Amino acid sequence: MKIAFIGQKGIPARSGGVEKHVERLAVAMAAAGHDVVVYSREHYTGDTVRDFHGVSRIFLPSIRTKHLDALSHTCIATVHALFQNYDVIHFHSIGPSVFSVLPRLLRPDMRVVATFHSRDYFHQKWNGFARLCLHFAEWVTCRVPERTIAISKTLADYATQAYHKSFVMIPNGADVHISEKTDLIRGLGLKEGRYLLSVSRLVRHKGIHYLIKAFQALKETSELPNNWKLVIVGTHAETQEYADYLRFLSADDADILLVGERSGEILAQLYSHAGVFVQPSEDEGLSLALLEALGYGLPCVVSDIPANLEAIGECGIAFESKNIPDLKQKLSSLINRPDTMSLLGRAAQERAQSEYDWQAIAKRTLAVYEDLLCEKPGIGKVRFFLKNK
Repeated sequence: MKIAFIGQKGIPARSGGVEKHVERLAVAMAAAGHDVVVYSREHYTGDTVRDFHGVSRIFLPSIRTKHLDALSHTCIATVHALFQNYDVIHFHSIGPSVFSVLPRLLRPDMRVVATFHSRDYFHQKWNGFARLCLHFAEWVTCRVPERTIAISKTLADYATQAYHKSFVMIPNGADVHISEKTDLIRGLGLKEGRYLLSVSRLVRHKGIHYLIKAFQALKETSELPNNWKLVIVGTHAETQEYADYLRFLSADDADILLVGERSGEILAQLYSHAGVFVQPSEDEGLSLALLEALGYGLPCVVSDIPANLEAIGECGIAFESKNIPDLKQKLSSLINRPDTMSLLGRAAQERAQSEYDWQAIAKRTLAVYEDLLCEKPGIGKVRFFLKNK
């Protein structure tokens, strides 16, 4: 098959769950012998080398503003794709999936798939008009493509109820590279097993401010064992004001490290040697960072939103979302019980291996494509608004 991925910033993933998702799928599909193209933005990847582990990258321009970068790049990429001979065009995220209209109308011989990653209009970086547009984009994502994949049961259940049609549920996966080395974390002043870790974009709905306040409360009440620190990995996403607020909250606390965006060996060491992973978000699709924490065998403390509960199963501890005292209590209860931490960590790793393997996820996605290709192409203009089976 010749497959094109559209909507992501590019690969390799520097940050962002969608980019990691596309990278792992694309590389796995290329390794299986398929001709895979990923449309990319040069300002994100930092280079213009066409080949990436057997995947072809096509670089096209965009209008680099908060509201137009993704839309402009996706529009140009979609127009470019209309003149190619792809078997499948796969759009990612609800905003970019608006442009799935074009191949459905103009190239009914191409099969069109979209992945519903998140209800992005809940993200507080968007203003009211942008949220209204994202609601419309969600409608397009769930109605126009021939298949829409939801990355979690929570999203699939929501979409089924809202749009009265069936959706394919294929989750994110866990990308794990356990490192025995400790030189890079020691350079940050960290000791193995003696720090809380959170990995996320610095946007308000990720709830990092709740975690910082809970950590500080643990210290104030002497419930934090000696030499424990809090490490927050990530950078802002057009949300500099919130990132500045987090730095203000933690400015006088040497035990809180905001280390910015990290990848490769340093990120592997941070995951491999953390004591506990914390996911305090108010909204998620299915967090890649959380799935990776499970894969690294970390005991996880998460907010009790449906997507987080779906991810951890019985292998983690949940606190009431936005409730700082409850988060503090759950953290204190866990980090002062090493045996419980060890049991949860082993269970988490087993869950990741059985439920969130990228090779299995790539095969399931390819099966969606193959199923579509076996169907007779319809006429886009007629089939747009028909309910899928």
